[in-house]
Amino acid sequence: MSPDPADQRQHPRIPTILRVDYPHGRPLRDVTENLSAGGFFVQTEQLFVVGDELRLALSFPGLLDPVEVGGTVAWVRLAAPDQPGGVGIRVESEQDRRRLGDLLTVAEPDDSATTPSEQDGYRVLIVEDNPHIIEMYSYVLKKLASNDLHGKVPLEVHFAPDGHHALLRLREDRFSLVMLDLYMPVMDGFALVERIREEEALKSIPVIAISAGGKEAQDRAMQLGVDIYLRKPVRFVEVLETVKQLLRIK
Repeated sequence: MSPDPADQRQHPRIPTILRVDYPHGRPLRDVTENLSAGGFFVQTEQLFVVGDELRLALSFPGLLDPVEVGGTVAWVRLAAPDQPGGVGIRVESEQDRRRLGDLLTVAEPDDSATTPSEQDGYRVLIVEDNPHIIEMYSYVLKKLASNDLHGKVPLEVHFAPDGHHALLRLREDRFSLVMLDLYMPVMDGFALVERIREEEALKSIPVIAISAGGKEAQDRAMQLGVDIYLRKPVRFVEVLETVKQLLRIK
């Protein structure tokens, strides 16, 4: 079942990646793909059908505390090689729509909004061994940095080729977020997450896993302590855009 084009025109969607938790019984976590004033899309492998009523908590590790909203499954998108499956959630409650509106206010550029000082800047460590992917990430970051629409956001991004080098960087410097591949040489992402969650000085750092692995990899990563799991191919630009947007709530 496809989304209603009229609804899309009435409520324009903003690409935004947030963590989705299910406060009432479902142990798995999913992510949003977009937000609008009338609802949002959730990437998920869980089985939902049109008409299901859900309560969901939307958040982003380290930046946005959970915001709980209720909605109804309005349409279902089947998984395909170039995109994950999921469900469109329609939000009808005025109170919950106001909560979504507050999130959209955060997501829209605002020249008058305050940002963290340079001392409190946001530092991201990306752990990836594929040079082509690193080149793509670097290109995206340069494009974001040169986009004057977002103003000056103190966002620094650093790279490590594997879990071993990443652990050394994490012990030496302060990082606000780790984004990692799960399958790497020397020390893979699973082992890195395990070490991060074991070390007192590191265990509170939010971790996003980006991987081509299936549900088994996702379940294992979540059990080890990953906050958000994104399946490749991922629109990496949306992750960084979301971080930059949420920085404006500080």
